[in-house]
Amino acid sequence: MINLFQPQVGAEELEAVAGVFRDHWLGHGPRTKAFEAEFAAHLGVSADHVVFVNSGTAGLFLAMEALDLKPGDEVVLPSPSFLAAPNAILDQGGTPVFCDVDPRTLNPSAEDVERVLTDRTRAVVVLHYGGYPGDVAAIADLCRARGVVLVEDAACSVASRVEGRAVGTFGDFAMWSFDAMKVLVTGDGGMVYVRDAEQAARVRRLAYHGLAQPSGIGHARVSPRWWELDIPEPGRRVIGNDLTAAIGSVQLRRLPDMIARRREIVALYDERLAGLDGVLTPPPLPEGHESTHYFYWVQLPPGLRDRVAGDLLADDIYTTFRYAPLHKVPAYGHTGGELPSTDWASERTLCLPLHPGLTDEDVLGVADSFRTAVRNRAAGPGA
Repeated sequence: MINLFQPQVGAEELEAVAGVFRDHWLGHGPRTKAFEAEFAAHLGVSADHVVFVNSGTAGLFLAMEALDLKPGDEVVLPSPSFLAAPNAILDQGGTPVFCDVDPRTLNPSAEDVERVLTDRTRAVVVLHYGGYPGDVAAIADLCRARGVVLVEDAACSVASRVEGRAVGTFGDFAMWSFDAMKVLVTGDGGMVYVRDAEQAARVRRLAYHGLAQPSGIGHARVSPRWWELDIPEPGRRVIGNDLTAAIGSVQLRRLPDMIARRREIVALYDERLAGLDGVLTPPPLPEGHESTHYFYWVQLPPGLRDRVAGDLLADDIYTTFRYAPLHKVPAYGHTGGELPSTDWASERTLCLPLHPGLTDEDVLGVADSFRTAVRNRAAGPGA
């Protein structure tokens, strides 16, 4: 089976884990702090503003908690998003409000966001679809002008930039995912960025039981009773650890090479699928935009899309559509009317395999199988 995603780990990561074992400390410790500092340098921000947590989802929940949402507060987000965002909004008593997206990029424009803003809007969450930055600079300007918090779900965008500025640093909060299917992987894990220094310190506390000062022998110099607790407000335990951080440090060093290979694969797909009747490939990036290239998506007629996906699966090629439109999920209570561009894209979009473990032959084989399936199905009855 040719997988959609596949982690790239090997001897360097194994040696990093072995080093953690040799030091007899697997939990939150010096390697966690080192990884936070390294990732902060990658973003171009201070290490005090980033927190390593156990998942990108935990980062979304922490951001919504830090907003102190009240019943009736609205949070705007694009409908083609991962379900963690509306779950986090609802968990804190807020109301998710879904906006439409550009049908080709599956990212919202500033106009899409502005169309659903109300006097009850507390925050906007943007997802950089497939690692493509989208209209984030304009959306950030809009949020500042309207006094609305911007949260960047940069789970798929660990290497994405706009005019040299890291995606995730345009808003007030951001989070990245390092789960086993992402670009930079730690098995499970995520990073949170918080622009405001006081809020960053609060998020760090909330991620570790709400403790203002962690207890334990490591803090014996702080207090002669290092076992006593100082908890300004209750939190949860969603911190990262040295075992996963050690893997993350290696993966971060390897990131440029992994992104370069992803870029090569995208170019191969673009070349092989060019001119295929009825098929759209990802639109070119705007000048100054750099993508992580997490997804490679094609768009084709809806009846054809599903049949082609089935044919590829029969060829041991796994494809999918991410992300299913959340405004159609009853649990999220969408009452904002139709989102025509989201509906158009969700019936036509298919994500093809994309990861550095693919050889050129693999990529060309996927492309050729896709071309064959499209042509056969388009020529047959009921396509």
